[in-house]
Amino acid sequence: MTGAPLIIGLTGPNASGKGTVAAMLKSRGFKYHSLSDIVREEALSEGLTTGRDHLIATGNRIRREGGPSALALRILPRLGSRDVVDSIRNPAEVQALRVGLAGFMLLGVTASPEVRYQRAVDRGRTGDATSGLDAFLQKEAEENGSDPTSQQLEATLKLSDHILENNGSIDTLESELNALLAKLGAL
Repeated sequence: MTGAPLIIGLTGPNASGKGTVAAMLKSRGFKYHSLSDIVREEALSEGLTTGRDHLIATGNRIRREGGPSALALRILPRLGSRDVVDSIRNPAEVQALRVGLAGFMLLGVTASPEVRYQRAVDRGRTGDATSGLDAFLQKEAEENGSDPTSQQLEATLKLSDHILENNGSIDTLESELNALLAKLGAL
């Protein structure tokens, strides 16, 4: 492993496996951060719940008031030289992290809609649309607007430096992540 900084940003659609990848990176010595933590902190300070709908609304408000990169700018002071930043959902956040950090790379994690829907059902997280694939896809469409101050998951995923397709097992995902880390000199 080299001493060069490596900050891995994670993006991708709901239930694609970003949290699993983040946990794998944490087990390899990466310090964990999430833009969602910034949003959760803000929502709780306003007396809101941390359900998905409140978090989306709060995150969008923070971006409207502070600009599209506001969440990334708030997390920059918390970052060191070997970190993972989860929940990147706006292209301006990617840009702010690329400009503000040496060694930043964006890792997209994705899977088919059917696989992601089943994962959402299985995990039973509050706010996940689990009443059918159509409802799941409709909720996802709401997170892909064109407003620069809202979530733009598809546009953000397109900015990825690397993409892990996560339609298989956790072992396969871990193997692919290890191969990427080895290629980056980060194992």
